[in-house]
Amino acid sequence: MIWAIIPAAGNGSRSGCDVPKQYRPLLGKPMIEHVLDLLAQHPDIHGIMLALAPGDDRWQSVKMWRNKPLRTCAGGQRRSDSVLAGIVSLREVLSPDAWILVHDAARPCLRLEDLNRLIEAACVHPVGGLLAGRMTDTVKRGDAYNQVEGTLDRSMLWRAHTPQLFPARSLQHALQHAHQENADITDESSAMERLGLSPLLVQGADDNIKVTGPEDFALAEAILTTRNAP
Repeated sequence: MIWAIIPAAGNGSRSGCDVPKQYRPLLGKPMIEHVLDLLAQHPDIHGIMLALAPGDDRWQSVKMWRNKPLRTCAGGQRRSDSVLAGIVSLREVLSPDAWILVHDAARPCLRLEDLNRLIEAACVHPVGGLLAGRMTDTVKRGDAYNQVEGTLDRSMLWRAHTPQLFPARSLQHALQHAHQENADITDESSAMERLGLSPLLVQGADDNIKVTGPEDFALAEAILTTRNAP
């Protein structure tokens, strides 16, 4: 059993939108609906949990998305708070061997084949895994004055993407442990890494971009338009 959690409690302040960026239109519908549509297509995903900002009532009457159960819970200020809230809210439906797949509401360009590849690879790995992209740029290490201190070996460097997929019990424990220690957790993999675990890196397409600033919306639209062209 796999439940997908979409942390969507942020306000997207860097996007320049007058609404949270996940609700800004992208090719005629809110960006988050592109994410929901893609996740709902996968036969191994049992249901979807949206972790929303307090007071976000857009989904009150929505119980199904396409053919999948859709649930909501109140998220938190940090991404890790929202993911943990989602897991806790699902506790009565999660089987002992359930998995949690976390995907950003701001990554509408995920490819179904990459989602397939992640699920197939991570579910047979003892820890779980995440989609990622190999670093192709030359990477510099800077000092406090923005001066170059050195050049890093990029052959071992990856850019973390989502989705990220882990056993529900392990991920809940990792997030709770990080919160107890006031650790800054920027993705689910980093919570697992803090426990000494090594998630699997599964290479995905570089066009699985995260929409952050205003210019990213145009890029996401271009990617989706090209992909959907006959």
